[in-house]
Amino acid sequence: MNGMNSVCVYCGSATGHDPRFAAAADELGTALARAEITLVYGGGSLGLMGRIAHKVLQEGGHVVGVIPRFLHDREVMLTDVTELIVTEDMHERKRLMFERADGFVALPGGIGTLEEVVEMMTWSQLGRHEKPIVLANVADFWSPLNAIINHMVDAGFIRPGWDVSYDVVDTISEVVPMLTERHEALAEERTPKEATLRRM
Repeated sequence: MNGMNSVCVYCGSATGHDPRFAAAADELGTALARAEITLVYGGGSLGLMGRIAHKVLQEGGHVVGVIPRFLHDREVMLTDVTELIVTEDMHERKRLMFERADGFVALPGGIGTLEEVVEMMTWSQLGRHEKPIVLANVADFWSPLNAIINHMVDAGFIRPGWDVSYDVVDTISEVVPMLTERHEALAEERTPKEATLRRM
């Protein structure tokens, strides 16, 4: 193993209109299971959430579902995951998903998916974590978000030294290698600091 043991995937509770979205969820689920990376996700059985969870399980992988009690019926909680955590609210759900993951991937989704991945970008920008974030830009879905972040840089609202750290990949086959590469690079960056602290 390379230290990338679990990945939180944010994605929609619908499948969307483009069949490439569902295909991407299936492909990523297979890739995670074959890499022995645990899927951490929102706990639902509908849409892309359900597809990726079912595919990981079908391929013999591990799935951790985290769902708030009030979404039990709306997102139709998937009960046959490896581990199911029912939280009291969204704040607890997001915190546990963050704590259980070594990295984050955003597949296509709605406003909730957008909010979750942008929050991880913000926490990274503020130095609250050093976990890789990957936008799976299926059918150019995340290109508008990438464009607005670049626009914020050009407009002076994301200043030097406050860069937003994330990667964009156009194919699902790039997701696991990118996560692994970033995770290893961040681990190497931390090692000299830790060694210095031990000598002090």
